Amino acid sequence: MSESEEVTELEKLPLDGWHRTRGARMVPFAGYEMPIQYEGILAEHEWTRNHAGLFDVSHMGQLIVEGDGAADALEALLPGDISALKPGKVRYSLLLDENGGILDDLMVTNVTEEGGTPRYYLVVNGATKWDDIAHLREHLPDEITLAHLDERALLALQGPEAAGALERTMRGLTEDFGFMEAKTWQFGELDLMVSRSGYTGEDGFEISVAADQAEQLAGRLCAELEVKPIGLGARDSLRLEAGLPLYGHDLSPETDPVSAGLAFAISKKRREEGGFPGAERILKLLADGAPTRRVGLALEGRAAAREGAKVFSGDSEVGTVTSGGFSPTLGHPIAMAYVDAAQAAKGTELELEVRGKRLPARVVPMPFVPHRYFRKGASK
Repeated sequence: MSESEEVTELEKLPLDGWHRTRGARMVPFAGYEMPIQYEGILAEHEWTRNHAGLFDVSHMGQLIVEGDGAADALEALLPGDISALKPGKVRYSLLLDENGGILDDLMVTNVTEEGGTPRYYLVVNGATKWDDIAHLREHLPDEITLAHLDERALLALQGPEAAGALERTMRGLTEDFGFMEAKTWQFGELDLMVSRSGYTGEDGFEISVAADQAEQLAGRLCAELEVKPIGLGARDSLRLEAGLPLYGHDLSPETDPVSAGLAFAISKKRREEGGFPGAERILKLLADGAPTRRVGLALEGRAAAREGAKVFSGDSEVGTVTSGGFSPTLGHPIAMAYVDAAQAAKGTELELEVRGKRLPARVVPMPFVPHRYFRKGASK
C-alpha cells in the first residue's frame, strides 16, 4: 500500500459492525467511517431532546498526561487553572498556539488517585488528535508522560432520561454525580471512566470503555426503553442549538478565545498571571475587546445558511457564517457567524447571502435552546 493510500484510508470504529447491523448510514468523518443517521436526523434529534440518545464518539482522542509537575506543564499550553482542578473534576479548555490561536478545544479531567502521581485525562477532537498528540509531545517536559488510549472506545449517553436509564443499568453510579464531574466505575467486567458531560446541551454522560467491550456496553444501554443509537447528523443539530462551537468550523488557529466567546476558559488566576501561549495578545483582547465576535443568528422561513455564507449590514460585508442549519426545536433556521464587533449586539438586523439571495437575520443570544445540564443543589 502506498503512503497516500494509507493517509486516505478510513478507519473503522470498534462498533462499526454494530452500527451497520442497526441500519446506520455510514459517512467519512475525521478519518473514520461514522454513522450519520439510523432512522432519520429529525427523529433522532427529537428523541434525544425528549428521551436519551447513545452516540459513538470513539473517533475522539483519549490521552493521559502523567507525572510530577503535570499541572504546571499543561498550564504552559492551556489557559485554564489546571493546578486548582481537584480529582474527579472536569474542565473545558483550549490548546493554543504561540499567537493565542486555537489549535483545539478539549476536556481535562483530574484522575489522580489519592497519594498517587498527578494524572490527567484529556479528550481531544478526532480530526485534530494526531496533531494534538504531536504538539503535546513536542512541548511537554521529558519527565511528563503522554499516553494515547487508542484501545478504548468512547460513548456518549445524552438526553433528559439519560440519568434514569444509566442508573437502572448501573445502580449507584449517578448518586452524588454533578455536571463536569467524573468517576471510575466497575460494571461487571467492564472498567469504565464516566463523566457527566457532553456536546448536546442536554444532561448526559460520556463513558470510556475498552474497545473490545464497547459492543457489550452499547447493547446493554440500548436495551433500556429510553435509549436509541443516534448519529452524527443529530449530534450536529443538537450542538448547534446549544450554541457549542465545532472545531474546524467555528474554531481554528485563526480564531482566538475572546472572539470565539470562550473567554470563560481563561481562569481568573491565568488572567492575572499569564504564562500561557499568546497570553499577551489574548489579555489585550480581554481588556480592549475583540474586533470580531462569534454570534448567534436567527433566520425566518425554511432556507438555512450554511458555512461560508457571507454576512452583510446594508451593502457592507461584516462577517461569515461558520455553522448553520434548520433548528428542529425552534422551527426555523439558525446559524453561528463571526461578525464585526460593531454588529454583534443582540437584536442587530443583518442579511445572509444564500445562493445569490439575501436572507434577513437577527443577532440572538446563545444558546439558541437553553442548556439542561444537571447541577448538584440546583432547584428542580
